[in-house]
Amino acid sequence: MFATRYLQEAKQILDQIDTSQVEKMTVLLAELRQQGGRLFLIGVGGGAGHASHAVNDFRKIAGIESYSPSDNVSELTARTNDEGWETTYAAWLKVSRITSKDMLFVFSVGGGDAEKNISANIVNALKLAKETGSRIIGVVGRDGGYTAKVADACVIVPTVNKDYITPHTESFQALIWHLLVSDPRLQQMSNKWESQK
Repeated sequence: MFATRYLQEAKQILDQIDTSQVEKMTVLLAELRQQGGRLFLIGVGGGAGHASHAVNDFRKIAGIESYSPSDNVSELTARTNDEGWETTYAAWLKVSRITSKDMLFVFSVGGGDAEKNISANIVNALKLAKETGSRIIGVVGRDGGYTAKVADACVIVPTVNKDYITPHTESFQALIWHLLVSDPRLQQMSNKWESQK
């Protein structure tokens, strides 16, 4: 049965997650908040949806000032139309005056690849983050692509079935960021249902 096989694959992924990378991310996020830095979250497709949801959680639960360029559809589409897709996120980050105090968090299946022109807007945002000295973290799939090469901490969701790289990666992106905001070192506000008696 497909459901059984899919969930068995999820168990295999769980057993292979590099928790040392999760720990690094937690420490970096705690330092970011302590130093008053901002968290910028980016992704494309499902990753953009994750970025938007995660902004809420990092702001509300962890008390970290957080933003995502994909939340402003007017600016995103205007930049795509006028300047091209490849520079949308980097241009947004420049206007936001990203600095070495800030952090870029990437949700991507492939992590971006400049040579193959895959997720070029993520690659250019990462290059800008490196230029400004911003910290970089990410949750990606496959081999992690450009994100994994330049990140200070990066969870690569293991591939256990090449036919389901995208759904597995996107599922575990949500799991990892919820884990992060639930860590007692980051969580500042209780969730509603956990506080109910």
